[in-house]
Amino acid sequence: MTSTGADAFRANTAIGPGTPGKILRTREVMVPHIAGLRRAWQVIYTTKTSSGIPVTASGIVLEPAPPTGGAVMKPPLVVYCPTFHGLGGRCAPSQLLVEGNEPDTSSIAAALVQGWTVAVPDGIGLGIHGAGPHHFLAKQAGAHAVLDLARAVGSQPADGTIEGPVAVWGYADGGRVAAAAAEFQPAYAPELDLRAVAAGAVIRDPGALINSLDGGPWSGLAFAGMVGLGRAYAHLPVDHLLTDLGVRAVRAASELDLATLLVEFLHPLATWCERPDPWNDPVWNYVLTHETLGTFTPLVPIHLYHGLLDGLVPIQSGRELFAEYTSRDVAVSWSEFDVTHLGAADLGVPDVLTTFRAGFARPPRHQGPNPTN
Repeated sequence: MTSTGADAFRANTAIGPGTPGKILRTREVMVPHIAGLRRAWQVIYTTKTSSGIPVTASGIVLEPAPPTGGAVMKPPLVVYCPTFHGLGGRCAPSQLLVEGNEPDTSSIAAALVQGWTVAVPDGIGLGIHGAGPHHFLAKQAGAHAVLDLARAVGSQPADGTIEGPVAVWGYADGGRVAAAAAEFQPAYAPELDLRAVAAGAVIRDPGALINSLDGGPWSGLAFAGMVGLGRAYAHLPVDHLLTDLGVRAVRAASELDLATLLVEFLHPLATWCERPDPWNDPVWNYVLTHETLGTFTPLVPIHLYHGLLDGLVPIQSGRELFAEYTSRDVAVSWSEFDVTHLGAADLGVPDVLTTFRAGFARPPRHQGPNPTN
């Protein structure tokens, strides 16, 4: 199998300060297993890390076949935030969609059937050679990658078309990223015509999730969280707790997909650290405190949904975020289903589509100027 590094299109490009959301490279690709596509293209664009460092990111854009007759208009854009696929290697959604191996294909296809363009970000540190590991669980990095991909798609020349509105959708870690995009959008990308956000099985507090997973069958996700947040906060001494074995483990994990992480990192986090409770360390306590969702107020309607029997992301996580948004007078709605984690991902789709249709039917809200942050 061809490695990410062998693809010159995905080479890491040095960029200087400037407005994020700029296209660097595009190429058309075939996605034959999704019906009703007019075209699809992979994109390399500019964005920023959580700490504001300019970086390149990758993604894919799927454009539906236009309806017959009627005015020529650019369709609404849905930015779909995938579930966690891994920290590195060949697991970027923009690659998996082309190969026919993307786990979230059914949700992406459901949006395309509505006649909406779908853009899928890979996330910072994934899909670009040498840029990893993926900044897993870092809310601001995820939000930047989403909002800047929306900017990038909107900047594409399209003669005779009218710019369309934007919605953001995600589930699990993707739901966390979608909610983060709603929270950061007013300050980071006020010029975007964001109409609605849908987020399922949202990870509100990564520290609580990691503690619940550590030592169990999902310990690989806890370890991946430590690696991803460590990369996002590399400007802090986040690696001071790692033993020599832990340093080697982080290096190895940085190139692995989800399936391999779950197999190879079943041990508790204390296995790789100098203390049995690494998350109580002052530096990591600071990181996790700053990664809790619900600290900023979204300005657009948000739909949250969750499974009552979710054994991966407890439903209390979503309920707490719903309560926090309600207290901030956010236009937030809630659905819960008597099913497991995967079941809610499927059952929640109709409500998501209804939320987006209502959002796209509303008049555009007041938009701010294009920022330079």
